[in-house]
Amino acid sequence: MQVLHNRISNEELKARMLAETERRVTISLYKYFTIDNPQEFRDEVYVKFNQLRVFGRIYIAHEGINAQISVPESNFESFKETLYNLAPELNGLRLNIAIDDDSKSFWVLRCKVRSKIVADGITDSGFNPSNIGKYLKADEVNEMIGRDDTIFVDMRNHYEYEVGHFENALEVPSDTFREQLPMAAEMLKDKKDKNIVMYCTGGIRCEKASAYLRYNGFPNVYHVEGGVIEYTRKAKEQNLPLKFIGKNFVFDERLGERITDDVIAQCHQCGKPCDNHTNCNNDGCHLLFIQCDECKARYDGCCSDECSEEFHLPLEEQRVRRAGRENGTMIFNKSKDHLLRKDSPSSSCF
Repeated sequence: MQVLHNRISNEELKARMLAETERRVTISLYKYFTIDNPQEFRDEVYVKFNQLRVFGRIYIAHEGINAQISVPESNFESFKETLYNLAPELNGLRLNIAIDDDSKSFWVLRCKVRSKIVADGITDSGFNPSNIGKYLKADEVNEMIGRDDTIFVDMRNHYEYEVGHFENALEVPSDTFREQLPMAAEMLKDKKDKNIVMYCTGGIRCEKASAYLRYNGFPNVYHVEGGVIEYTRKAKEQNLPLKFIGKNFVFDERLGERITDDVIAQCHQCGKPCDNHTNCNNDGCHLLFIQCDECKARYDGCCSDECSEEFHLPLEEQRVRRAGRENGTMIFNKSKDHLLRKDSPSSSCF
């Protein structure tokens, strides 16, 4: 019987990836369409993509597919042909190609069936996710940004927003996308006469958010086609001025793509200008936070004095300390309320 999942350790897989010499293309893609049997579709995707040495994360649900992956350059055309033939709805699907790519974004293929490809908390059977707003291309984005009759809304998490966003974009300060949807509608309830332009990293969240606002009576809803990734690629191709400033956070080993040279965030420990995300080196923490090189040296890549102390303990003693404590729950810490502050550099994340 064919094995339809990985059976090799992460350490070995990562070492193999780092030893690769062939360039990989990092891609994000999504499509909302009906999949009658997600498990069967998942197994087909895993077999075919694994044969092409695809790495990354793929989520499949009745409502569609969402993927962030890397493909060996020599297999790129074969990958596209395979993808386009998986279902009629995927034929010619737009692929968001990474902007700042070191070819080391993923090292294993994980393909999972989920209840939804984006957890939205919507239970109303009358909601139609295909009734979306109008797509905006890069030149249209630049034309609309800054207009008095238009509001740009960032549908990403705080840790994404703080390192980069469109000029004067509205942040929806919630911990999860499912919380953001009703919060955005509430924040904008008196702005239904405005043009509402929504965006996210690759388009999947803002597309659903645009449908949600339309469902809630907003008549003039738009969303940036392909999100920040596609906007940046097209703007550069067309020599347009970039209206997204800073970094675009990405959910892989890179943790960010440089869009402009602007550094709009601060080190969470000392307050110096910095937009480099990292995960705390302490295996009992792994908090995602922004850390400058000086603080990285001072705290040994950890988020606090407590974590630095624990990081240097013998492994067995570390395990004893971590017993009964949730491990790694802060890898993607979304809330502004939990971030380290420069006035309390030794705040513990425990």
